[in-house]
Amino acid sequence: MVALTAIHDWVDAPGSVVSWGPSPASAAKVALAASTDVPASYQQEQHIRTFREHSASGLEMARLLIPSWNIPGRCDIRAMTYVINSYLRRHDTYHSWFEFDENDRVIRHTVANPTDIAFVATKHGEMTAAKWRAHILATPSPLQWDCFTFGVIQRADHFTFYACIDHVHADAMFMVNLFVELNMNYAALVEGGAPIRLPETGSYNDYCLRQRKFTAALSLESPEVAEWVDFLHRNGGTMPKFPLPLGDPSVPCTGDLITVTLMDAHDSDRFESVCTSAGVRFIGGVFACAAIAERELTGADSYHVITPTTTRSTPAELATTGWFTGVVPISIPVAGMSFGEVAKAAQGAFDSGLRLANVPIERVMELAASVPGITEPGAGIPMLSYLDIGLPPLNPVVMGQWQARNGQLYTDLGAANQIGMWVNRRDTGTIVTVAYPDNPVARESVAQYVDVMKMVYLRAAEGRADSVTSPRIPRALMDSEGAV
Repeated sequence: MVALTAIHDWVDAPGSVVSWGPSPASAAKVALAASTDVPASYQQEQHIRTFREHSASGLEMARLLIPSWNIPGRCDIRAMTYVINSYLRRHDTYHSWFEFDENDRVIRHTVANPTDIAFVATKHGEMTAAKWRAHILATPSPLQWDCFTFGVIQRADHFTFYACIDHVHADAMFMVNLFVELNMNYAALVEGGAPIRLPETGSYNDYCLRQRKFTAALSLESPEVAEWVDFLHRNGGTMPKFPLPLGDPSVPCTGDLITVTLMDAHDSDRFESVCTSAGVRFIGGVFACAAIAERELTGADSYHVITPTTTRSTPAELATTGWFTGVVPISIPVAGMSFGEVAKAAQGAFDSGLRLANVPIERVMELAASVPGITEPGAGIPMLSYLDIGLPPLNPVVMGQWQARNGQLYTDLGAANQIGMWVNRRDTGTIVTVAYPDNPVARESVAQYVDVMKMVYLRAAEGRADSVTSPRIPRALMDSEGAV
């Protein structure tokens, strides 16, 4: 994905806002949709249950994906209405809504006829940034069907298009399909042409059925489950924890984001050359730098993290909006090894572990409930993601257009107790965006971690990636509360 930005940082000139939501007739038809035997995916169910738990505790939840980009001229409302409805009818994830039954199961309801979905435009007049942010954040919850909205902010010579999609219906990769479908179809219509011919999509419903059939057949003896359990045992019987203090997890706090440039374009190219010389790809170097940074901060002999990856398996699914994401467990040795050796171990762990992304950790915990020493994951789980916008599954031509249109990906900020790190390589260099609990302890820890990680990247790019046998634990960390 591209770098995430907190929606409260979205500041731009005021403009006239038009939004799209379901017509009353459409909302009434979808509300009557029958329940189906298609289960929610593990991703969807976990999201819905977490939302319910947050709401019961009076907490907000980060749940919205909000891409935006600029389009020249004045918005043709009729053309935009057409392309929005075409998009929603084309992707079957938007045809469903969820509820809990009397046995606390998540039940899916699906509208039988996609043409019953009809979004209409509503004019809101002039809005400042603060007002349109509040308007967007009012997008309904994942326990309501219409938890996705669209809009434009019209200015003198251009307008900003935005979509706001609850995570229950999309992962971050959806912005590519959304941008291509809506941007290209809108351009074709306003230029007097016919809608463009798009590739066939897959079905998210089919994915949910396939996922549940696969996971139902798993047992503790399944190789993938056994590997996950081994990973948990290496981390004290649960998921790994961020190595530095994050404050008191029992005290709720919202999350925040920081974005730091790790390397400019020149150093990124040099870093890639070092990785290639070591026989690994850029992603192997990314895990190596995080591992070495943790070694230098804490003295840890090994590094453990999870990394997200798409679970799309066909060309049709690559064109499909939905939540197709699993996580891969990564464990690599660090002590006494050079950068190249750590990177090679990391690359091997990632490549061999990719198949584990199809095994949700929730299913592993179900199966391992009776295994001695295995406990439910808690706060402080670190996630490290890498994406190069110039490589598949992203399209460099599309991403070039995205950047030319000032494409942005915003998110809301809810209660947070985990650490997410997204390393993105772009034409201008390599950046990392970190999501963290917004308290002073976590803020200082994340700043220290990123500072050391940046130093490791630059050291590797400059060819100074020697052995890491002598960890350097900063005195400030040794003296701080909860220090290693």
